[in-house]
Amino acid sequence: MPRATAVPPAAAVPPVTPPAFADFAQSVYPFLELQPFHRVYYRVLEAFAQGRIRRLIVTMPPQHGKSVGATTLLPAYLLGLDPDCRVAIASYSGALASKFNRRVQRILDSREYGAFFPATTIKQGTRPPSYIRTADEVEIIGRRGSLLSVGREGSLTGNRVDCFILDDLYKDAMEANSPLVRANCWEWYTSVVRTRMHNRSRELIVFTRWHEEDLIGSIAAREPVEMLHSWAQLDAPPREGWLHLNFEALKASPPTELDPRAEGEALWEQQQGAALLAAKRRLDPLQFEAMYQGHPTAREGLLYGLHLAEYDALPREIVRRASYTDTADTGDDYLCSLAYVVDVDGLVYITDAVYTRDPMEVTERLVAEMFLRSDTRQAAVESNNGGRGFARAVQALAPDVRVEWFHQSGNKEARILSNAATVLHLVRFPRGWALRWPELYGHLTTYRRTFRANRWHDAADVVTGIVEREVVDRGRKRVRGVRFL
Repeated sequence: MPRATAVPPAAAVPPVTPPAFADFAQSVYPFLELQPFHRVYYRVLEAFAQGRIRRLIVTMPPQHGKSVGATTLLPAYLLGLDPDCRVAIASYSGALASKFNRRVQRILDSREYGAFFPATTIKQGTRPPSYIRTADEVEIIGRRGSLLSVGREGSLTGNRVDCFILDDLYKDAMEANSPLVRANCWEWYTSVVRTRMHNRSRELIVFTRWHEEDLIGSIAAREPVEMLHSWAQLDAPPREGWLHLNFEALKASPPTELDPRAEGEALWEQQQGAALLAAKRRLDPLQFEAMYQGHPTAREGLLYGLHLAEYDALPREIVRRASYTDTADTGDDYLCSLAYVVDVDGLVYITDAVYTRDPMEVTERLVAEMFLRSDTRQAAVESNNGGRGFARAVQALAPDVRVEWFHQSGNKEARILSNAATVLHLVRFPRGWALRWPELYGHLTTYRRTFRANRWHDAADVVTGIVEREVVDRGRKRVRGVRFL
């Protein structure tokens, strides 16, 4: 509801204690239902508004409220804290940027906003006549502050910007996957956005990721980007680099102070639950990792991609039933154990899997149960990083299985890359394995040729180990150093 009269210049208005950003948001938008992650998000945005963070990147899944917080409510809050602040909003189109601007103006017009920030007022109708108020630009009466909106590749000639908010500079996957669009976006950012900034300017980039070489990826390749995990980082942000807050739709990374969810827990269960997200992941693991997890991967740089073979039924003649296990090296790694059979032609059929970051006392039981369920006769366990003790524990739980431990001394990168073609040629997974083991499926199908670009190597390491044992070592004597329990 518009305020009845324009408020005098700020010098005539007594100071008002500013509210917390989350309280402000719920006052001007009473329909908001803030989830725990929203409160974390808004607290980080408040630190940005206060100037404690100068350069901030926020990534989160679609339809989770990123634009409401960063591009609608935050500009109004910024202008309330500092009516002299020159704020600019940019998006993939001028029409969308103008839409954000109009939403902010409606907040600035409201009585609720006036109660919080009486010094920040804008033109009402034709009064005062000397001030600008359009869909793309509005000025604060009696102060130097303003709000400007612009589409990607739009002009900002002559406009100095104190705070820039860039929200979704790519319309869709087609744009983000276009090298030409990405190059034009980067050129616009460096030649227009950066040239409007000064020493104290702030930047907020809030995106749903589409491609590893989008604007965020291009910045990360050239400037320091520090992942935001604890509240203490807000008090000591990087002087020249960026803080990056990423919300995964399904929790996959270790719990942090800002995101303490358990593995597999949905970010907003009531809006997009774990079951729905798992179905989206199955449709396109690569797109899901980018848009919903914030970990984009270029399809052209994949090692296996979607070329891993599948089977409908096991072969009639089976010459060997075995398994291969790689225990977790660190707390962030996965234990990967694959049971398989080998036919007379040397083809390998994966029959069962344990792929988890559960603690060893849990995985020992899970792997032993898999051995019994799959009728495994011979099990190989890498002895690196506690594998020897793991092998002994599993042997005690599955005494009829011949468990062996061995030290893997080969270079992991060289082994995985050099055996990739053999994996694609010989290894088969059961049809529908994306449903049975979605994380295993996702990590193998999105595994990169550029070794250091991968976060997890566990699944690729195990399928590599299987073909090494069944192809490279088969026909030789058993590798020296292997011990049977």
